[in-house]
Amino acid sequence: MEASTTFKQELLLREYGRNVQDLVNHILTIEDRSERTRLSYLLINLMAKLNPQLRDTQDYQQKLWNHLYVMSGSKLDVDAPYPLSAMEYLNDKPQTMDYPLSTPRYKHYGQNVELLIQRATELEDEKEREAATISIGKLMKTLYRSYNKDSITDDVILNDIVQISKGKLNLDLATVEANNLFESVSSKSQDSGSNRPQQQQQNRGGDKRSHKNTRTTSNQRNK
Repeated sequence: MEASTTFKQELLLREYGRNVQDLVNHILTIEDRSERTRLSYLLINLMAKLNPQLRDTQDYQQKLWNHLYVMSGSKLDVDAPYPLSAMEYLNDKPQTMDYPLSTPRYKHYGQNVELLIQRATELEDEKEREAATISIGKLMKTLYRSYNKDSITDDVILNDIVQISKGKLNLDLATVEANNLFESVSSKSQDSGSNRPQQQQQNRGGDKRSHKNTRTTSNQRNK
């Protein structure tokens, strides 16, 4: 069902106010066409000031004239610079949104990770495929930590890669764990930073013991 002209007017009155509508009604009562045209141009300038955000849109002047035409109930008869339209697009139904037909098997990784794994399986060079697997493993571990507070081990990450790639991507687990291949640079720096206070405390304890031993030796010599 098409929206009525009154409905369209009410939508536009929220932007321009009732006073603009009164001016439009006054213009419709003027018999002289040239005078109606002159007043319409003046009213368009006023409408542009009342609705400045329209200037950021394409063909905003034409939209202003269409707004004026709608507020006149499609009765405005003037020498307009554009063909006047009652803006029937206000009655159009919203376009249907396309929803994904498939959901990722591992939601904490997301579908993009599955796409990356698929692209990695297509690499012919073995070294490039291995480097891609390591990079994907780092990303998966980071995504898992941001999605879940629990920690995750390298063997779980590696097993997920094997499952998603259907066995086409695989690494030696012992090598991954020994070299921390799935740890990002930021994670390594955070780990080293968290150990730093403990190391400093141990160093301070060693300095105190060394100073104490030196003082004891000195006292013994004096005796």
